[in-house]
Amino acid sequence: MSIVRIDAPETQRLLAWGNYAYLLAMMAVIAAILTAAMVMQYAFGELPCPLCLLQRVAMFGVCFGIFMQFRGGFSYGNTGIAMLFALLLLVVAERQTLLDIYPRPGHAYIGSAVFGLHMPVWSIVIGFVLLIAFTMKLAILGGDRHLEAVPVRSFPRLAMAGTIVGLYVIALAVINLASVAVQCGVGECHTMGYALLGYTAPAS
Repeated sequence: MSIVRIDAPETQRLLAWGNYAYLLAMMAVIAAILTAAMVMQYAFGELPCPLCLLQRVAMFGVCFGIFMQFRGGFSYGNTGIAMLFALLLLVVAERQTLLDIYPRPGHAYIGSAVFGLHMPVWSIVIGFVLLIAFTMKLAILGGDRHLEAVPVRSFPRLAMAGTIVGLYVIALAVINLASVAVQCGVGECHTMGYALLGYTAPAS
């Protein structure tokens, strides 16, 4: 019976490729979720509430931690940043969900339901899945030490794809920042319209 050596160059290369492919998939999924949220905002007029915006920030933070693995090289700190933002997403989403389910006069869910769940509930699912995904990556693909021996530039296509998705997320972040400035102005954010445009969203 042959024994697979974890420190063998071919095994390290395979584990490194799996790690970067896994991280790329995670970042691409989060980018798709953020894109969908912004499409619902601009195409359907569903303005994000302050807690919704914090959830977007948390998702951008997760992507930042992942993107730094592609741009700055492997670091346990980058993994930690991504996991901390995933935890922040979970905490903020739980806070908003509890506010939504607690009966208050005149209070209603913000935004449309997707497959029967509103965005705060989806954010709980997303945050939980992200933490599980990082845990599974560490458990199955190892402690990432092989990434120090095999940098992402060893896989040109993965490196390019990671850069493209990362730059796309940065573009989304810039658009979102500009949108928040227009929506909130210098005052408190609300879901009634864009403060700097004098636009009020139609009543639902």
